[in-house]
Amino acid sequence: MAMAAVAAARAASRGGGLCRFLSTSINFPPLSGGGAAAADAPRRQQNEPSTNLFISGLNKRTTSEGLKEAFSKFGEVVHARVVTDRVTGYSRGFGFVRYSTIEDAAKGIAGMDAQFLDGWVIFAEYARPRAPPTSPPETSGSYSAYSSNA
Repeated sequence: MAMAAVAAARAASRGGGLCRFLSTSINFPPLSGGGAAAADAPRRQQNEPSTNLFISGLNKRTTSEGLKEAFSKFGEVVHARVVTDRVTGYSRGFGFVRYSTIEDAAKGIAGMDAQFLDGWVIFAEYARPRAPPTSPPETSGSYSAYSSNA
């Protein structure tokens, strides 16, 4: 018991305060509002504007038709797709919406980001472009792990 009191006194004298000592993590930001800690807070990365939106946080029961209907309030939706599990057929929790113009896409993000859809809060952001496909490494000759070239 005395050891804990000594440790608490040391933490308080170093400027960490009792809250700092009793916290479960020493990586908590200072309790004071604003300042440099608020400026360093992590934020969602902003992707380059495009007509394609990435939608996350979808309910398992959300369909592509329901997604298209919800986002069509903000502009002309060219295509909406909920990515589904191959086995169950249910949503994997994310999808994509493609608008006809970048302006409509911006309205779609402004109107639907952090809003409820089918009882769940969804998040809308510009989709990152797909990475170019990589080709498998080429093997020299006809060597195979299963061949009997010993």
